Parts: sequence; C-alpha cells; structure tokens
Amino acid sequence: MVLERFRLDNRVAIVTGAGRGIGAASALALAEAGADVVLAARTKDQLLEVAAQVEAMGRRAVVVAADLTDLDQVAALAQTAMDSFGRLDVVINNVGGSMPREFVKTNVAALEDAFHFNVSTAHALTRAALPHLLASDSAAVVNISSVMGRVSGRGYLAYGTAKAALAHWTRLAARDLSPGVRVNAIAVGSVATSALEVVTGDEGLTAQMEANTPLRRIGDPDDIAATVLFLASPAGAYLTGKVLEVDGGIDQPNLDMGLPDLGEKP
Repeated sequence: MVLERFRLDNRVAIVTGAGRGIGAASALALAEAGADVVLAARTKDQLLEVAAQVEAMGRRAVVVAADLTDLDQVAALAQTAMDSFGRLDVVINNVGGSMPREFVKTNVAALEDAFHFNVSTAHALTRAALPHLLASDSAAVVNISSVMGRVSGRGYLAYGTAKAALAHWTRLAARDLSPGVRVNAIAVGSVATSALEVVTGDEGLTAQMEANTPLRRIGDPDDIAATVLFLASPAGAYLTGKVLEVDGGIDQPNLDMGLPDLGEKP
C-alpha cells in the first residue's frame, strides 16, 4: 500500500518557524499524516492558532515561543520533544531568511547573520536531536533551502550564500549520519508567504516573477508541505543527501528588487 508509506502515525516532529507560511503548512501536513508536533517560532499567538488546527486533527501539539536565533533555545527543542512525547523522529529546519540588500550595504555582520540564522540554527537543532533520532526506526531531517542557493539574483548575496551553504550542509550531514538518519532539503522557489510580501504587494514584481516561472504561478505553502511530508515519511526512505527543487521550474530568475547595478564602469 503506497499511500500507507506517507503515514507518520504516533511519530513526533519538531518544526521551526511553525507559526505561519511554510512552517505552519508543514506542521499541519505532518499532523494530518499522524504525527504529534513541537511548534516553535517567535510569536506565541500564531503558534497557538496552528496548535489548535493540529489538535482538531486529533494530534497533540506543544507550543514553544522562542527566539530561534538563540542557538541554546533552538537546541532545547529536542529535549522539549522528549519531555512532552517521549520520542523524536523528524526535524524540520524551516526557520531562516534574510531581507534583500544591495552589495554595498551587505557588510560582514549581515553575511554572518544570514549564515547564523539559516545554517547554524539547523546544525544546533539537528546536533541536539541526534541521540533521539538514532533511537527512531525512521529518522528524518528536512531543511528548507532556496532556489537562490543555486541561481543568481541581485540583492540576494547574503541570503543566497547562506541557503547554498545549507544545501551543502545537507549533503555532508547526510553522509555523516547515514544510515541511521536521513537528511534532505528542499530548494524552495517563490512561495506566497509573508516573506514574499515585498514582491506580492507589487503587481509589477509579481508579474515578473510569474513570467520567469515556467509553471506561471507563485507557489503555495502546501506545495512545499507536501514535499516535506514525502521526505519526512517512509515514502522517502530511499533518499538522503538530496536537495529537491520545488520551484515551479525556475532556471534563472530575473528579480533584482529594484536594486542598482554597481558594476558598470564610469
């Protein structure tokens, strides 16, 4: 029964950045498949809304309102899962991001902040979760990377560099943790979340983004959540160290956020 392989009955997952967007959609997909979830993000009210939806599906949810730039707070989520549910099977490293910024305004601190928020957080949580994941019969880590980790776009230097690092971290961690823990990532394209409001709030930028996407639409968080479920569940049992491109077919975006070209000689 192929569909049974997508089930996560009585398993436990941690989802970071779970209050909205891709994180919330992923948490709900995992719960629908039978998992109990630890929901972590900064805003408690948003988490409580997601938790209520999880519980309406008959699953349990634990809400952790935390500053996920703090590596100690991120790492502590693993123990929260054990204290609350007695096991841990899945980690979804979704928290991350960085606002577009032109090159001359991207100082070293901005670059390091992007790496910290997108890569160090994933490393801290996965490392803390590892002893518990190794006790699972189907352990999986799923990282949310980005199309900007493999293509270029003006203004995305810090964000794209960090997401490229996360994608390669995925490959390296998968090698280190095989065969006990599968580690995969999703290179997400343009998805209609609050992080993309700078684009979706501008008709011109939205049209440009849609035109540069072969499927001619901006993605929905559920498009990503479905892939998260695949990678987290036994359906993806023969994948590790892979970065799945869920981006509407994007090859080379042309979204420069209105930032100036600084490379022209006078």
